This record gives sequence, C-alpha cells and structure tokens, in this order.
Amino acid sequence: MILRMKFGKRTQEIARKFEAMAHKMETSEPTEQDATHQIVALVGWATAAAGAVALGLFVGRELRYRYKFKRRTPYDFYSHSGDKMQDVEYSVGV
Repeated sequence: MILRMKFGKRTQEIARKFEAMAHKMETSEPTEQDATHQIVALVGWATAAAGAVALGLFVGRELRYRYKFKRRTPYDFYSHSGDKMQDVEYSVGV
C-alpha cells in the first residue's frame, strides 16, 4: 500500500522495511514468553492502580483531618462534643 505512493528512495526503503515487519508480525504466532509478559504486565498495572487508590485514600483522609482540625470550636474540647447520642447521665438514677 505505501509502496505504490511516490516518495524518495530513502522513504521507499523505510516503507519496505516497515511493511516487512508488519507482515512478519501478522504471520507469527504468539509465544509462551509473550503470554507470560502480558500476564506480568497486567499484574503490574493492577498493582500500580491499587497503590494509587490507597495513596489517594490516605492523602484524602489526612487532608480531611487537617480541615476538621482547623475548624474546631471551643466545645470540641469536651469529652462527648458532637456525639449524636442521648445525654450521658440520662436514666442514671441520680
């Protein structure tokens, strides 16, 4: 296909080499080493993705803690401040 176009001699030589390589790749069957390489690459990408997610969760948690710490009120110093439960002394019998 590329060889039918009109180019210089150097470009035609490169095109011949490229088409020969493409034909060789089409006719060759995948070897055991190629399959192993693909599996290792897949595991590597999955591990990198899991590491990126873990790093993002860790950084996000730290940023949230810092945000909450900077916006605390004087009432946050009490032991049960912000709890959504009933009063601690409720039905103690006193």
